Amino acid sequence: MGRTPAGETRRKVFEFVRDRLLAGQPPTVREVQDAFGFRAVQTARQHLERLVEDGRLVADRHKARGYRLPGTTREPRTVLVPMLGHVPAGALDEAIEDPDGYLPVDARGAPAGDLFALRVRGESMTGVGIMPGDLVIVRRQPAVANGDIVVALVENDATVKTFRARGRRVELRPENPAFDPIVFDAEHVAILGKVIEVRRILGVRGAAGV
Repeated sequence: MGRTPAGETRRKVFEFVRDRLLAGQPPTVREVQDAFGFRAVQTARQHLERLVEDGRLVADRHKARGYRLPGTTREPRTVLVPMLGHVPAGALDEAIEDPDGYLPVDARGAPAGDLFALRVRGESMTGVGIMPGDLVIVRRQPAVANGDIVVALVENDATVKTFRARGRRVELRPENPAFDPIVFDAEHVAILGKVIEVRRILGVRGAAGV
């Protein structure tokens, strides 16, 4: 298999850093290295510096997490996001609305009213590090891209899954081989939003059977 062109890798590095920045989680150079499996941290640094040269990122040389998007400030904007209840990560199940306070979130890149949090029940997304009991912070948006992790609603049933468009159908794909994909006509699926952050509180476990 041939090597991935440098431009394609750099595009993926930019998208990774951009998504982390919009989620309020600026990555370190080493985190970029780990995410792409680069053998040397210098390779990750070279991609980031080229993105700075191209004007797609701005660098603060005095910070470990010093990359940001042009036109944004370095200071976080913390808001209180409502925790609206539970969402299944398994088979479709009824969405449980059970407001449970607020969660402080860096809302840079998204209006505060567009964010909400849900606690995950089930194990279908463990392959991407979403465990039972985790909190997912979701940005409300009806349109998402293939590969985005979303909270989707089918009639009164909800789930958190990886989104894939299949022509006129939508595949809600688990990230655990023990679970099967869920496929529906697109008209029957409503995307409530995209998962932009995952938080874990040690000692908290959600139900594993859904």
